[in-house]
Amino acid sequence: MTHSSQALASQTAELSSRAGVGTKTVAVVGATGAVGAEMLRCLEESSYPTETLKAFASERSAGKRFKFRGKDVEMQVLTDDAFEGCDAVLFASETDISKKYVPLAVKAGAYAIDNSSAFRMDASVPLVVPEVNGALITPAQKIYANPNCVAAIMVMALWPLHQAGKLKRVIASTYQSASGAGRPAMDELEEATRAYLKGEHYEPRVLPHPYAFNLFSHNTSIGADGYNGEETKVVAELRKIMGLPDLRVGVTCVRVPVLRAHSMAITAEFDSKVSVDAARALLSKAPGVKIVDNRETNHFPMPVESGGQNDVLVGRIREDISDPTGHSLALFISGDQLLKGAALNAVQIAERLI
Repeated sequence: MTHSSQALASQTAELSSRAGVGTKTVAVVGATGAVGAEMLRCLEESSYPTETLKAFASERSAGKRFKFRGKDVEMQVLTDDAFEGCDAVLFASETDISKKYVPLAVKAGAYAIDNSSAFRMDASVPLVVPEVNGALITPAQKIYANPNCVAAIMVMALWPLHQAGKLKRVIASTYQSASGAGRPAMDELEEATRAYLKGEHYEPRVLPHPYAFNLFSHNTSIGADGYNGEETKVVAELRKIMGLPDLRVGVTCVRVPVLRAHSMAITAEFDSKVSVDAARALLSKAPGVKIVDNRETNHFPMPVESGGQNDVLVGRIREDISDPTGHSLALFISGDQLLKGAALNAVQIAERLI
């Protein structure tokens, strides 16, 4: 994402000219974390008419100041009455914090958009990716759940294809970056890599295994069925977002030594043939998707390019030759976990509520 005084000046002028839209008071909970920091940046660059920003973080960050749209903002400690006067509250917090404070935000009259897993599978709470099921965003609904980062990125590629042929089955392997485990994991990857290159021992503190020049099964716990917590989330959340409760999903989630942006290898089976040309046409028109699929130069999606981008990159679009019916496509995608996988998606929900 980019920041410039010219862009912000233009944006401020645009916001001031919006007819019928009053200025808003917005709060961000967990504002100093990796996702929270991106929420602030996305919010600053968004069309949301924020007049007053409240930023909440831990006690050690209380009192720190930063600029938001030219104004000084001071980090505050979260309290039970923190949301009085707020129009929207964006949560980049742990599940226990969200469970306690989301109801308080709603009680104070605010919309709550939560990035944790606290409300994702609650039948009364929409799990929203605006490009897919934005119709669920209505003034009457006060709580919105932000999906798991893998589900949010993956559905951006699957939903356009689902318009050509009903999606029946998804098999995916993920290549998940350090950013998915927060700033401490990103720091650990950098520190471990430096130590490795110096020939020094490095004892992991955040993740369970050596991270530098290594990859391992996602660090969530394994259930009785052999699937880890991340995989279980992806299965359930894809079904809910797409409104396909019977969708067959198999996924293997892996942590890789990449700082930022998740990548995924996906095989999607449909109830009828979806040609490569049709897939390209649909994806090229899909909002929030960018095709990167140059076979001549062997240039396809990669995290070094998707990191910092709002769009999900999609490539390696081809027919799955293992399916004799010709009803399956294979593709490779990459998207920024901190943006479309988290902060950007939350801000996009807020924009729809204006």
